[in-house]
Amino acid sequence: MQTISITDYAHWREIVRGLIHSEISPQHVQLLEANGQQSLFGDADLPSPTAAQTRSTTFRVPPKFLSLAETIACHRSGSRWNLLYRTLWRILHEHRSLLEIETDDDVLQLTKMEKQIRRDAHKMKAFVRFRRVEQGGEEFFIAWHQPDHRILRRVAPFFSRRFKGMNWTILTPDESVSWDQTSLTWGQGVPRHEAPAFDQLEDLWRTYYANIFNPARVKVKMMKSEMPVRFWKTLPEAEIIAALLADAPRRVDEMVEKHEGFAETAADLITARLTPPLTLSALRELARECTACSLHCDATQTVFGIGPEQARIVLLGEQPGDQEDLAGKSFVGPAGELLQEAAEAAGLRLSECYVTNVVKHFKFKLTEAPALGRQPRGKRRLHQKPDAREIRACRPWFEAELSCLPEAQVLICLGATALNAVAGPGTRIHDRRGRIFSTRHSQQTIATWHPAAILRSPDTIRDTKRQQLIDDLKLAVDTVFA
Repeated sequence: MQTISITDYAHWREIVRGLIHSEISPQHVQLLEANGQQSLFGDADLPSPTAAQTRSTTFRVPPKFLSLAETIACHRSGSRWNLLYRTLWRILHEHRSLLEIETDDDVLQLTKMEKQIRRDAHKMKAFVRFRRVEQGGEEFFIAWHQPDHRILRRVAPFFSRRFKGMNWTILTPDESVSWDQTSLTWGQGVPRHEAPAFDQLEDLWRTYYANIFNPARVKVKMMKSEMPVRFWKTLPEAEIIAALLADAPRRVDEMVEKHEGFAETAADLITARLTPPLTLSALRELARECTACSLHCDATQTVFGIGPEQARIVLLGEQPGDQEDLAGKSFVGPAGELLQEAAEAAGLRLSECYVTNVVKHFKFKLTEAPALGRQPRGKRRLHQKPDAREIRACRPWFEAELSCLPEAQVLICLGATALNAVAGPGTRIHDRRGRIFSTRHSQQTIATWHPAAILRSPDTIRDTKRQQLIDDLKLAVDTVFA
């Protein structure tokens, strides 16, 4: 096997013309990054083709492959040159439409690498932050960015169009580019510490980001996916993210109360009609009169929590379902059956627990149900997730219930709605389940799947989630009764 060092895309094209002219298959050559490590066999480099050979080597390549190859050339993978040559060889000798075979291993790998390049280019356009510098009375703007791949030459034309009337420079560890409002000039790479550290524009970025930050819709994992942590060191607005996230629950409550909430909450009814000490029976009776949100208009009845005042474990769900609404009792439908089975498997007696929901009325929409066997066609009440206004209006009932359970030691949140009501918006079950954590409602809180969500899960993961529910209930049992 012979080895050849490749410097860039243009060099690769020149080399492969000679390889194909000489009928050298990919199995007999290794294309390495320039200055890269030689192969284990220590073979000498293959000479580049002569000008005459290059001119005489004529073959047609699909334009799609040329475009793809130019993109992949920006990738940092050391295998890209071999992969490209192998694909080209196969196009010319095996299958002209190889790139249309999406399941082919080489095509899959090229497609994946192309997506990584395009995503990296998108991130660069989004996260480059220029800092203002004055020199000799002239104004310049300099930015430092660390892309995953060598994409600067692909993205620089975008910045020349976007900031046509500015003199700017973008520095990266690999190379740099400057724009003088006329042309692009290329230079060497620059380490982070040589880039400007601060200017007044950063305050503008922080103010702008703080104003567009929506605490009600923040999802930390998604935010880190769209704004990767590795870019935060060059983003002035990243300095305030931690404070914004910490303040998000308070801001959500404030937004709901001032702009999106109902005029009253259950707390208004409780404080107006009941005097301490509160009791579960008094709360249950008063809850029948609650009209704090509009859900009471369509629901059959209020479905209040049930269980002994001496309960040491509290289970909190989202809201009653169709059958619960008709029966006036929590977890009596299919979800209740699954919860009962899981509790028995975990050694937990539900009759000794207090079981309730964040929202006490059934929220639904009517939909047409097709005829099934002897059942006629008709309307069906389809579950709808309660929104932030409805949760805020109804949550005081749960908080009052909890205050009447002096021996409660563990709070189990069944599903995302219950978890968000207790731990704050954007908290994910994936991130919390399987362990005990503290919330303002309980020092020992456990998050797990709602039985209804398990029933709606695909067959491939339903059994796994069911076992996780059992494990989480068992964790509660061990915590309280060990």
